[in-house]
Amino acid sequence: MNSPTRRRVTEDKSWVLAPLLELPHVIHAAVISGDGFIEGSSPGLKRDAAEGVAAMMSALQGAGRAVTAAFAERDDARLRQTVIESEQGWVFAIPAGENTCLAVFAGPEVNMGVVAHHMQIQVTTLGNKVMNSPARDLGSKA
Repeated sequence: MNSPTRRRVTEDKSWVLAPLLELPHVIHAAVISGDGFIEGSSPGLKRDAAEGVAAMMSALQGAGRAVTAAFAERDDARLRQTVIESEQGWVFAIPAGENTCLAVFAGPEVNMGVVAHHMQIQVTTLGNKVMNSPARDLGSKA
């Protein structure tokens, strides 16, 4: 009998998205793990859509690193930002710590510089919160 696959439990990081969602023309935002799981998403983003975004963004980030490494002929390529333009708007993604990225979907008329700037602020805020959080009490050994 196979045991069911367990997804790791992480703290909901949706709180970091609130200031981004207040920006003009920003529609959705999400915090995504490198292995394709949602760690936080905007309230209006349906669960199925959020999970699809997480899986695709994880693959896109991997592809971005691979293509950059190939072009640069270096194995240590690191992404700073991924930007996608479509008729529906823009997708921005930036690294947000170890094995995590912050992604934003905004309408076509968005000010890209403002969004990118505020995303960096929220990544710093997320990093400070995670680094300053007390360690979890795992209980005593029995």
